[in-house]
Amino acid sequence: MEKSFSASYAAAGVDITAGYEAVKLMKRHVERTTIPGVIGGVGGFGGLFAPDVKGMEEPVLVSGTDGVGTKLKIAFLLNKHDTIGIDCVAMCVNDIICCGARPLFFLDYIACGKNVPERIAEIVGGVAEGCVQSGAALIGGETAEHPGMMPEEEYDLAGFAVGIVDKKKLLDNSAVTEGDVILALPSSGVHSNGFSLVRKVFDVESADLTAPCEELGGASIGETLLTPTRIYVKPMQALMEEVTVKAVSHITGGGFYENIPRSIPKGYAAKIRRSDVRVLPIFDLIARRGNIPERDMFNTYNMGVGMTVVVSKKDACRAAAILRRNGVEAYKLGEIVKGDEGVILW
Repeated sequence: MEKSFSASYAAAGVDITAGYEAVKLMKRHVERTTIPGVIGGVGGFGGLFAPDVKGMEEPVLVSGTDGVGTKLKIAFLLNKHDTIGIDCVAMCVNDIICCGARPLFFLDYIACGKNVPERIAEIVGGVAEGCVQSGAALIGGETAEHPGMMPEEEYDLAGFAVGIVDKKKLLDNSAVTEGDVILALPSSGVHSNGFSLVRKVFDVESADLTAPCEELGGASIGETLLTPTRIYVKPMQALMEEVTVKAVSHITGGGFYENIPRSIPKGYAAKIRRSDVRVLPIFDLIARRGNIPERDMFNTYNMGVGMTVVVSKKDACRAAAILRRNGVEAYKLGEIVKGDEGVILW
């Protein structure tokens, strides 16, 4: 394969030899993600995985797919590409865990204006790190060179994950009832949603993203915005092994008002005291700089809450303690009440 070369294709802007070099460079990252069940390696026509279903009565596959969105623009401006892959994995596996499923494997897709092997390897390195954090295997992917479709220095990144759960353990919110407690799992920052508004607020194309920002404790706006999305898979797995989890919501685009109601059955609402939300400084800065109404902020961003978990009142303290033991400083965010409002933020 290394001897394959087309001068005509290269003249059209596609260097297939760069693709081979990128694969060589990324193999060490891929190897980090190998888990039981992986068959073969990257390079074939399909990624192979043999799931262990022993002990499961009715195995169900759960899939999730997403991209990173315009957060990529920040990576381009800072010329930093080694963490953006974590975001791509996180957006997929965090959705899967909301169903109670354990991620098995991940595949990525990178479309680029020009295939720079070192940059592609950096991106895949981030993807591999996300897979390690979530316990998933990176079993394949695709890098496509699209000259003329996008500038040479730009790329798009997307992917999908597949997980598994015994059908009887699927989370479907049917057990949620009045008096249940909503726990907040803090986010690492903006995660990977709302960046079109972020870019407008900070005028990122013209601003100095590397300058220290007093409102962010001396961190720069650029590094704060590029902070990778937090992956909740392993802490959530530990929690579900010890406590009955009734519902989980991944707080992505649409913020509180769109995502939390997805984990609550009809006839109930999430009652949350505004003062109990531990809002991160970056969100205060976005709201202030952009003069954005609070309702819009909570309808766009996670506001410092990357995931919510509903448990019975009697299990709340124990659940929070388990999450803390697993590195997540969870806290009580609110409670389930009767009503049709979805979210009552007061």
